[in-house]
Amino acid sequence: MSELHVKTAVLIVGGGPVGLTLALDLAWRGIEVTVAEIRPPGEPPSPKCNHVAPRSMETFRRLGFVRRVRDAGLPAEWPNDVCFRTSFTGIEFARIPIPCRAERYTAKWALDSDWPTPEPPHRINQTYLEPILFEEVASRRRIRLLNRVRVDGLRQDEYGVVATAVNLDDNSRIEITSAYLVGCDGGRSTVRKCIGATLSGNPDSGPGRTSALLRAPELRTLCGKPAWSSHTVSRTQSGSVTAIDGRDLWLVRWPITDGAADIGRAERDRRILDILGVSDCFPYRILHEEFWKDSRLVCDRISDRRVFLAGDAAHLWPATGGFGMNAGICDAVDLAWMMAAVLKGWAPPTLLAAYEAERLPVTNQVSRFVKGHSNESRDRRATIPAAIADAGPAGEEARRDYGRLLVELNNRQYFVGGLNFGYFYDRSPVIAYDGAEQPPYTMDRFTPSTVPGCRVPHSFLKDGQSVLDALGPDFSLLQCDRNAEVDGFTRATAKIGLPLKIVPLDHTEQYDRRLILVRPDGHIAWRGDAEPEDVEALLDLVRGKSAAYRVGRPHVGEGKEWH
Repeated sequence: MSELHVKTAVLIVGGGPVGLTLALDLAWRGIEVTVAEIRPPGEPPSPKCNHVAPRSMETFRRLGFVRRVRDAGLPAEWPNDVCFRTSFTGIEFARIPIPCRAERYTAKWALDSDWPTPEPPHRINQTYLEPILFEEVASRRRIRLLNRVRVDGLRQDEYGVVATAVNLDDNSRIEITSAYLVGCDGGRSTVRKCIGATLSGNPDSGPGRTSALLRAPELRTLCGKPAWSSHTVSRTQSGSVTAIDGRDLWLVRWPITDGAADIGRAERDRRILDILGVSDCFPYRILHEEFWKDSRLVCDRISDRRVFLAGDAAHLWPATGGFGMNAGICDAVDLAWMMAAVLKGWAPPTLLAAYEAERLPVTNQVSRFVKGHSNESRDRRATIPAAIADAGPAGEEARRDYGRLLVELNNRQYFVGGLNFGYFYDRSPVIAYDGAEQPPYTMDRFTPSTVPGCRVPHSFLKDGQSVLDALGPDFSLLQCDRNAEVDGFTRATAKIGLPLKIVPLDHTEQYDRRLILVRPDGHIAWRGDAEPEDVEALLDLVRGKSAAYRVGRPHVGEGKEWH
């Protein structure tokens, strides 16, 4: 049987949201990409993630299809609220209001209305998101998608990577040669095993969880005021019910407190009926089932010369708030600009050492926040009042007091400004630190900052455009004072071939320096009130060529030299 040979600049193993976003970002930057995906065309994904974070929405905005994502999912007027009930059809005793998508750009009353972004979060199930990403991939001429292809192994040398794969339809062999390879192939990553990376952290900690995707057309008429997600709280069986399409699809989840994943069909049905609060004869059909553990696992390394890991292949978190998928998309954005810069020739391969130096510390930070919240939620479930479903004053008081606690706890899960906008890179070899400390952040709180390593603060310009929209595709220099001299940057970037867009600003409320150098991923590389004496030395640092330009405290994570 003949063997197919494929040559590409970058091979991405895995066509989930992270791999597809990485492919789209690289293609947007002019790089030829091949994606190897084991599923056939059109096969729906597991209905895991129900939330697209604002940082992910900003990426989709830059890539040109954010409106398609925003218009998909629940009906436009369907409340995105989170409510708490004794059962899905029982007594509602607390609610967290979240704007529906029809009001998402205009609502000023929500806790996330003042976040520094032109793109608020979007509640949409992965089953709606992935088809949009696949359609976008199919429309880009620089992306080749290989469906029903499984990558089994790889070898690499100083010139590139050769992956061996199989076509699952006819068992023919495929050899794929690339300059770089990225494993976006999930928690059981083959690529991770090939490079010898290992996961560590808190394996199998806490209870497991089960989810069931239901088709239940009659459920909509029984739930009272609709919500995006309904948490059910009872002494017998607690869980959650998420509206998928606003009609007949619902995702039911519950914790496995007894440690048994395989509980049998009768017990499974009993738990579902208890969460829904309906009789045994209620009609529904299970379309998909899944079990997972609340693990917090992070790779010891996410790169090996020309091979990299992103998404679940690099980190596994508790299934809370869609953090895993959205953090994986942030991995993809960080890696895409670095890889494109190297392949296009304006940065050396040493730049890619910064990917691991930047993303691993952030992954550890965020995963601990997520795991801590998951543990707190588990502990809260253990304190459900005995009178939670009782009639009369005792039940009303129990629901009122417990509801207040649940709202306070879950506001941190659903309004995670810190995890979106507060994280920073404080150990990068390609950021010019100036000795200032990045502002600390929590899961839900943050302070916008121009300290190098932080995300550039968003603000709307006089024409209604966001500063993020005004940035160039590569490096950008915010000229926060139009009188600030920028000729040195213009000459130096022209000399070394580094693409730079000068962005003059008419106001400086959020920008406390006259000049701010912003990377292609939106993080600040340098700031100052005047050009540095040696602009070229600064640019050599931020593109990974030199460690000579260092200001402030020491740095770690120099990485490996690649040729």
